[in-house]
Amino acid sequence: MQIQRVLTRRHDPLVCRIDTATLDVPLGAGQAVLAVRRVAITTNNITYALFGDAMHYWQFFPSGDSDWGIVPVWGFADVARSNVAGLEVGERVYGYMPLADHCLLTPGDLSRRGFVDAAAHRAGLPAVYNRYERCAADPAYRVEDEDALMLMRPLFTTAYLLADFLQEQGFFGARQVVLSSASSKTAYGTAFCLREQPGIDVVGLTSAANAAFVRRIGCYHRVLAYDEVESLDPSVPTVYADFSGSSEQRARLHGHFGDALRHSAVIGATQFSAGPRDARLPGAKPTFFFAPDQVRRRIEAWGPAAFQQRLADSQQRFLKQALNPAQPWMRIVEHRGLPAAIELVATMARGTVDPALGHVLAV
Repeated sequence: MQIQRVLTRRHDPLVCRIDTATLDVPLGAGQAVLAVRRVAITTNNITYALFGDAMHYWQFFPSGDSDWGIVPVWGFADVARSNVAGLEVGERVYGYMPLADHCLLTPGDLSRRGFVDAAAHRAGLPAVYNRYERCAADPAYRVEDEDALMLMRPLFTTAYLLADFLQEQGFFGARQVVLSSASSKTAYGTAFCLREQPGIDVVGLTSAANAAFVRRIGCYHRVLAYDEVESLDPSVPTVYADFSGSSEQRARLHGHFGDALRHSAVIGATQFSAGPRDARLPGAKPTFFFAPDQVRRRIEAWGPAAFQQRLADSQQRFLKQALNPAQPWMRIVEHRGLPAAIELVATMARGTVDPALGHVLAV
């Protein structure tokens, strides 16, 4: 069986190409092929590419080529072939997909709600990425909501977990949280979760071109352009949440706050930056925030049902406001075919995407 996939040069998401590969058939026992139908492409996928080796993102869908990888995306697929008892051809599922038209999974722990990919190469990878939801049993699923769900659910989950982590840590003694790339969906989702925290000022940093949009959505107490960082009081204990991945911006902010910078969380990379990432900086050492670690901690503390309910309640409040027909924060744009993904990924990597748009791909 021939499949098409988008390969990305490791460490450089500006370089992608279409590749054809062969999928062995007939299927082995316990295997299934998903036909990937609709996926979201966001700056989160650029993070997967830039941190592909360090955080093992390239391992989810091995390309077979040491120089090229397959960027994971979130979306919906139909079961095209199944050698799994109880998993029927035609079922709609949601989860972590390759940027490809088909993928081979080994569904395990099958239940009414979903399954996990039990393939050997995914055994040591974070469980949250290995879980697939069966749409027919998902009470939050409606076919007309697919685009919004696949765009916002993964991003808001990260936002919720980051906000929860900072609250759990008492904001490391800080009185303000500064978020870069404030126009990105994960950043303003985090601000949405934090803005009601007493005693915490939530500041968004963005480009001058996106400042009006960021102010309009109203998630931040203050919105500043990047070149206005020095207008912040450098003595105020501060947490920095870095969604941009810009080493230059990070160095500037660390230099401004110095020892007043109590925690520096690296969440994503909305801007492709080739600058040095591990130079010594004043203040707290930049630390990568890995959302699956917080998922594991919260499930252990609260139990899976309580964690899912808290997340779902917060997400529902966020989506109600973000998708308010009277003043939506996002307009969804559809692209068709894998070739369209190449330029879209490059646009994301350059940081030139319109923050008011959400991009989905009909594979």
